[in-house]
Amino acid sequence: MTARAGGEAAGPVPQWPPSPRVPPEPPLTPPEPAEVPDEVDGIVTAWQRELPGLDVAPLHVLSRISRIARRLDRARRGAFAAHGLEPWEFDVLAALRRAGKPYERTPSELVAETLSTSGTMTNRLVRLEGRGLITRNRDPNDRRSARVRLTPAGRSAAEATITTLAGHERDLLASLSAAQRDDLAALLRTLLVALG
Repeated sequence: MTARAGGEAAGPVPQWPPSPRVPPEPPLTPPEPAEVPDEVDGIVTAWQRELPGLDVAPLHVLSRISRIARRLDRARRGAFAAHGLEPWEFDVLAALRRAGKPYERTPSELVAETLSTSGTMTNRLVRLEGRGLITRNRDPNDRRSARVRLTPAGRSAAEATITTLAGHERDLLASLSAAQRDDLAALLRTLLVALG
């Protein structure tokens, strides 16, 4: 610092030319994770080698769906068994619980919702009624028809099982981000609607 005339202290002398500004370094972008080959890749590669003219593109999608479905089936059976239910028993109880209060449907509605037949549904309802999970009563508006209703025990079984099942299914999708799950759900919805 230098003294000016009159005894005043002078400020720092500016540099000329001024030093160039150095822009801050951009944050490092993590590299994209490398794709890990799975068993389907091996199958597709083998078919491409053995039948070079074969269109194997569908295998990339549907073979993976098939394998995921098998894992999902095991997870579901585990959830059902934990609550003493067979898969078909849960299907019926869940359809009744989703109906909302008073948790009842006609047998024909249950047939449509569970993709079964009327004969199969009759046998299933007899067994569920024997376990105290449902009741069957005549429809007051149509004596030729019946109404199937959840008992408190049936409602508890449905709610406990779906809670366990949702946890198992959440674990199966844990490797996907929320955005990836949304994208996958949208693609599968498009395919399912197209297949009817």
